[in-house]
Formats: sequence, structure tokens, C-alpha cells
Amino acid sequence: MKKIGIIGGSGLNNPDILTNTAHLNIQTAYGAPSSPIKKGKMGKHEVYIIARHGQAHQIPPTQVNNRANIQAFKDLGIDYIIATTAVGSLKEEIQRGDLVIIDQFIDFTRHRAISFFDSFEDGEMKHTPMSEPFNAFLREKLIKQCNIAGIRFHKLGTVITIEGPRFSTKAESHMFRNWGADIINMSVAPECILANEAQIPYAAVAMSTDYDSWKENETPVSWEEVLKVFNENVQKVTQLLINTIKEID
Repeated sequence: MKKIGIIGGSGLNNPDILTNTAHLNIQTAYGAPSSPIKKGKMGKHEVYIIARHGQAHQIPPTQVNNRANIQAFKDLGIDYIIATTAVGSLKEEIQRGDLVIIDQFIDFTRHRAISFFDSFEDGEMKHTPMSEPFNAFLREKLIKQCNIAGIRFHKLGTVITIEGPRFSTKAESHMFRNWGADIINMSVAPECILANEAQIPYAAVAMSTDYDSWKENETPVSWEEVLKVFNENVQKVTQLLINTIKEID
């Protein structure tokens, strides 16, 4: 049996997904997580779910307490973390509704606590390697299940995480494309950094909902459009998580 943590929440409140459910209210050294943690069984594994932006989606990206979320999972002894995220596409070939199994990030946030190491105690330096930030084992499992299900997906992708909560200008969107980013969001990079510092294997499934602001023949991204495409495709993300977790040995 493994303990699997999920960060995302949207579409994962179906009572049929988990059995023997309970809600945990946890305090960490960094405060409370974004939401009570939903605990339950999925197959032979224990699964713990945090709603990244709160149960009513009331927490803006900058205010998400990423350190508390990851620390709560660390305190619970979580073996693996899988995150879900809506993203904008910065590439023509990544269409609305496509999934991306992220393998790299660019952190363009500016106002967030993105490290547990506020000081180097006893002279011990803490510079965490980050060349391959997303766990290869989890990514392999997610890719396998996408192929089995016949889901349209991309097995590689670099996400740039911006501060938000606003969307990009056209100039920024073009700049991010020139930097080599494939998709854009407001959440993954800080989570991934902290999970690596906490030594918890982390992977993320991204769903493309829009084309950000770069595509001239498309309406620029809006929250209403993001929500519409996400709701139309959330079930395949949920099923992918279920199938992947059951595959973990």
C-alpha cells in the first residue's frame, strides 16, 4: 500500500472515487493547507486530496499556501504527489482539451514562498538539484495510461508558471513562446520546487483550455472559456488519475 497525494481538487469530489472517506483538518509549521484534506481508499492505496484554491476556489494563485500543502503531505508520510492543472497552450499543436504530462518548468512567479530553507542552519547548504523536477516513474505511469485510454496527449511539455491572477498580455505570451515554454499556468512551479525539497516524488497532468494571448485568429483567454473547456474534459483527467494510481505498485 502507498499513500498518494493529489493537489487540484476540481472534479475529484465525486463520492464514488474514494471509499472510507474522511476529512482531515491539519496544521503545519507553515499554517493550514488550502483545504481540509479528503482522505480515502482507492484500490489498495490511501489517497489524500487537497483543493489547491480552496473548496470554493476562493484562494488566488499568489495566496495559495504551497508550503503548508506540501508540508502537510510530508507530515502524513505521502509517497507520491500527482497534481492537476488547467493551462494555456503556447503551441499550435497543443489543442484545447489536450493533456500534457509536464517534464520541465520555468518559474516566473515573483511574490511566493518557494523554499522551505529560509536559513542554512549549522552551516549546512541546501541547494536542491532541479534539472529533472518531475518524477520519471510517475510520468511513465501517466503516459502509459494515456496511451491505453486513447487520450490525446503530449508526453513532454515545459510549463511556465506566472504570478497571476491576471492573464498574459500579447507581448508576454509571445515572449514566453520564444523562451521555449509549451504551456502556461499560475500554479505548478512552486509546488514542484517544494515537493523536490521535501523529497516527495511529484508529477503533474495539465489540461490545455485555451491559447493564452498569442494566437491572432483566436479569442484571447478568459476565465469563462477556461472553465467551459475544463468542465468538458475534467472526467478524462479524473479517470486518468484513477487508472494511474491503481497501476502504482
